[in-house]
Amino acid sequence: MTSLVHRLRTLPLRSRLAMLVATTVAVAVAAAAVACWLLTRAQLEAELDNSLRSVSAPQNLVQETLARCATGEAPPETVNAPFAYIQIVGSDGSRCVDASSQPVKVQSSDIAVARGTESSTLHSSTTDDGAPVRVRTARVRIGPGGGQFAVSVSRPLSEIDTSLNRLALLLLAVAGAGVVGAGAAGLWVARTGLRPVDGLTRAVEHVARTEDLGLRIPAEGEDEIARLSRSFNSMTAALASSRDRQAQLIADAGHELRTPLTSLRTNVELLARSDETGRAIPPEDRRALMASVKAQMTELASLIGDLQELSRPDAPDPGPLQVVALHTIVESALERARLRGPDLTIEVTLRPWYVRAEPAALERALVNVLDNAVKFSPPGAAIEVALSAYGELTVRDHGPGIPAEELPHVFERFWRSPSARALPGSGLGLSIVARTVQQTGGVIALRPAAGGGTVAAIRIPGAATPPPSGGAGASRA
Repeated sequence: MTSLVHRLRTLPLRSRLAMLVATTVAVAVAAAAVACWLLTRAQLEAELDNSLRSVSAPQNLVQETLARCATGEAPPETVNAPFAYIQIVGSDGSRCVDASSQPVKVQSSDIAVARGTESSTLHSSTTDDGAPVRVRTARVRIGPGGGQFAVSVSRPLSEIDTSLNRLALLLLAVAGAGVVGAGAAGLWVARTGLRPVDGLTRAVEHVARTEDLGLRIPAEGEDEIARLSRSFNSMTAALASSRDRQAQLIADAGHELRTPLTSLRTNVELLARSDETGRAIPPEDRRALMASVKAQMTELASLIGDLQELSRPDAPDPGPLQVVALHTIVESALERARLRGPDLTIEVTLRPWYVRAEPAALERALVNVLDNAVKFSPPGAAIEVALSAYGELTVRDHGPGIPAEELPHVFERFWRSPSARALPGSGLGLSIVARTVQQTGGVIALRPAAGGGTVAAIRIPGAATPPPSGGAGASRA
């Protein structure tokens, strides 16, 4: 049995489906054939019993049979088989058989009718030769003043057996043809039904062989195969998009790294050539070179940190979120921003607001927003930072502003406006801010400020008071 199951599992799916359909149809046809045969037999037997109840032995035939049995005369030879076998049954079990009939074995119920304890009986029996018959025994009165006798009228069951045998052969032939047809139909249905699966299999094999993620499978209808095809198309589209973003990230990172590395290499080569040739670089030029080297190293470190941040999955899985005080994180970010713009005035208005976020990532995002404001603010200008009672954080600078046609691109990776390309930075800051805010369920937008400058507005869901179960540092369960 185990080996059979193993062999079935090794067969192709369409072969197993064809075998399943053929087996199911065979069982159904066999059950229907058996039920039909049984019902036909029951109907024929009922009709035979009804015919026995409606047929009675002629009185003259019974009288002739009695007279012949009384004289011991031998029955004459008969040529044609009678419609029914007739015999007279005595109370002691003796019998007197009609000359044209076959003798039938007497049963106890026949004797009971002969003794008068029963009026009639209907049962099955056999002739002396073993042929099955159906027998009805009843009491019959002979003549107006004659006595009563038990007369058995029998009909051979071969009448219905012949019809049943022919019916069985017919049903067997029909069942065989049905099973063969079901097998062929099952194979056709399996091939037709699995044709989309074959197409999907070829597509998967093609993608695995060529890594061509642009392949799409036609999906028609709303059945399971169509849903599977659409899911496959969505998967390959997502993979292609992810691969394109990865390739774009690598290309952009290489482009951004090339500039500081080239500058750093040039400065280091100048310092090395000075040491090799013995020609000293003037102190002021040497200090400028060292300052440039330090600046390029700082820019490289910042760029590498941004790339590490962006290498994290885009899925909303920022790690364990905590209930944190947004106003406290803003104050911490402001301390770092003041160090980068000591000549700027930062006006701060903060209201309490508690959110669920990853503290380190949220602080880094806010530092990036404030860095942009510091970077684009002219010397001596003011930066306005406000956290309203409704949880909206705004950072307004008085810089040159962002043209309306550039606003849709400010959150793209490595995108920098033409006016900002001369300033330090990698173009990744706002992209990191957007992702961090989205992971906390918030939104960020940049818009032109009235009178010049830009307003960065951040809205993160939260509350003005901390949860009663914990303070600002309570971890999410």
